[in-house]
Amino acid sequence: MAHSSTPVTKESGWNLDQPAKLTIGPAHYAITSVGGSVTYKVTYQGQSFSAPLAWAFGSGHHGQSFLFRKDGGWYEARISVFKGFGGSVTPGESGAISNSLAGALGRKVPNDEVSKCFGCHATAAVTNNQFNAASVIPGVSCEECHGPGAAHVAMAHAGTGTVPGMIYNPGRLDPATSVDFCGSCHRTWWDVSQMVDQGINVVRFPVYRLEQSKCWANGDARLTCIACHNPHKPLATDSAGYDQNCLACHMKSAVSKPVAEHPAPACPVQTSNCTSCHMPKYEIPQMHSLFTDHRIRVVRDAGTVPND
Repeated sequence: MAHSSTPVTKESGWNLDQPAKLTIGPAHYAITSVGGSVTYKVTYQGQSFSAPLAWAFGSGHHGQSFLFRKDGGWYEARISVFKGFGGSVTPGESGAISNSLAGALGRKVPNDEVSKCFGCHATAAVTNNQFNAASVIPGVSCEECHGPGAAHVAMAHAGTGTVPGMIYNPGRLDPATSVDFCGSCHRTWWDVSQMVDQGINVVRFPVYRLEQSKCWANGDARLTCIACHNPHKPLATDSAGYDQNCLACHMKSAVSKPVAEHPAPACPVQTSNCTSCHMPKYEIPQMHSLFTDHRIRVVRDAGTVPND
């Protein structure tokens, strides 16, 4: 999460691994390093526009999208860079090109959406519901989840102890609120329900998918995001690394009867690599990468994505 946004500058240490180029109809796009900065260039029927990229969103694990400035506003570059794939149309952008250079550049991002982008991808980025460039801290750091911490740190260094409640602790939230807390950036059920085009795209919203799981409907208080993911540690990516989480609720043996601590039945197939079967991965259109479906279920047809 610390790398979820980065200013595209020498000082930030961000660099372009390889140039990205893409042609969409009469429009030609390129993201290249020029004179110490990373430049976004669009050529359309003999006309051209170029501007330095200002911010990169995404850690690069899947890919990165970019913002640039034009006439005092924020614009989203029409192409993004995807790991192992290269340049492609930015997710959410139309593949169709308007009949002008201005229409080919990319989408102008409304001010309220700029606040939302930085509000999830950076820390201390929003003041009075407006993006505040002067205070923004790249990436998601401690204060994004725990609130302002200067006084807490000062008291700790002084050895005077701390005041209860000085730091917000999401770990004390009830299960439903805890999941919605993570969903404030990772999309809650309500956020996704407002989407016009759902389909397979909803797979990349883990909170929404988790709340559709049978386990969640059964009301087990242990089934929250932080039951499996420690926000203070790097994300575990191997399936076996989550077996202990699954077996904290499920019985290990099919001949054993469920008990209070293990109310869920045992899997009749195996007791390892649980997520590889019950949380399959899907490639999202325009993302060029696999995403784990957090709707925990018995998968009867891996080729379909249930959304009810």
